[in-house]
Amino acid sequence: MAAPACSAPGLWVRRTGWRFGSLFTLSPKPFCSAAAASRPLDAQRLAERLRSQKQEQKTKKEPVPTNPVQRRVQELVRFTQQLQRVHPNVLAKALSRGIIHQDKDLLVINKPYGLPVHGGPGVQLCISDVLPILAKILHGHKADPLHLCHRLDKETTGVMVLAWEKEVAHQVQELFRTRQVAKKYWAITVRIPVPSAGVVDIPIIEKEVQGQQHHHKMTLSPSYRMDSGKMVRVRMNRNAHVAVTQYQVLSNTLSSALLELQPVTGIKHQLRVHLSFGLDCPILGDHKYSDWNRLAPQKLSVGTLKKLGLQQSKARHIPLHLHARQLILPALGSRKEELNLVCRLPRYFVRSLNRLGLEIPSQDPNGNDDAGHLGAQ
Repeated sequence: MAAPACSAPGLWVRRTGWRFGSLFTLSPKPFCSAAAASRPLDAQRLAERLRSQKQEQKTKKEPVPTNPVQRRVQELVRFTQQLQRVHPNVLAKALSRGIIHQDKDLLVINKPYGLPVHGGPGVQLCISDVLPILAKILHGHKADPLHLCHRLDKETTGVMVLAWEKEVAHQVQELFRTRQVAKKYWAITVRIPVPSAGVVDIPIIEKEVQGQQHHHKMTLSPSYRMDSGKMVRVRMNRNAHVAVTQYQVLSNTLSSALLELQPVTGIKHQLRVHLSFGLDCPILGDHKYSDWNRLAPQKLSVGTLKKLGLQQSKARHIPLHLHARQLILPALGSRKEELNLVCRLPRYFVRSLNRLGLEIPSQDPNGNDDAGHLGAQ
């Protein structure tokens, strides 16, 4: 019998050979079944399949570990790794749900943890990539992209200011550059600074870590040194940057503290360097600056680990507890009064405060009521 041949759709043509002729019989079977299977799905079937897969993902629950440490790790991962690998449309939608303030000039969002502001080597998704999508979600498909007014580190959460027009963005950038914007950060620290309030005024410089080629960190470059018990001024390194940070303890236990930080200057990693190397109380989850000589998970005391529900081998999962809590912008353009922007703490931050026994003040030191701003997201 000859191999089957393809004919009109829906028909299988089978040829049977006879000595004096040919007999053709028609059978209502799908023709060329292998080719049909390889054809792309039509729109309706594809949509149905996608809806089905999406529903399965919603209903599918991760198994809950029986080990309490593993449960805690799963919780930290869930709180801090939600938006790093999503579709840009999903990220833009998430940012639109975290709007703190919006007017005709500015849009202020709550920056999530773990997302870089700008792209770079190894960066799959960043906030600047989705600004055109966010603008279209808020102002329609003809909207021009939003513009960045300043930056926050990848691991820092909190208040981030965007502008609808490039000219307004430049004006706000100038306010930051000339130090006219009041900035307040909250941080949980390992150990307690002494004294409980003060100013760190130590220049910062970037250096290569000894024994680790191509690995650089910011570090202190003091303009004074001790000589025979006296403080002697030394010449400042020309590559060092003036860096000034005001700090105040808001709450503390025997082994940790909640600090309010006000950076007067804006040097890269300034708060992390001043706290770790200047005050010897690194930020919880700062795996980069807790030790100058190596890049390794932060070493925590047994008591702190117990409160956090973790073991030292799992400390690498602890996120940086640094939150850009408040910005105060001076009057700009048609707005004749200052703009006070306060951002809620992320969920993992609140959980850590509770576990460590740190209290959230009902009012900040300047008398601003925090009651409406401290709920976890």
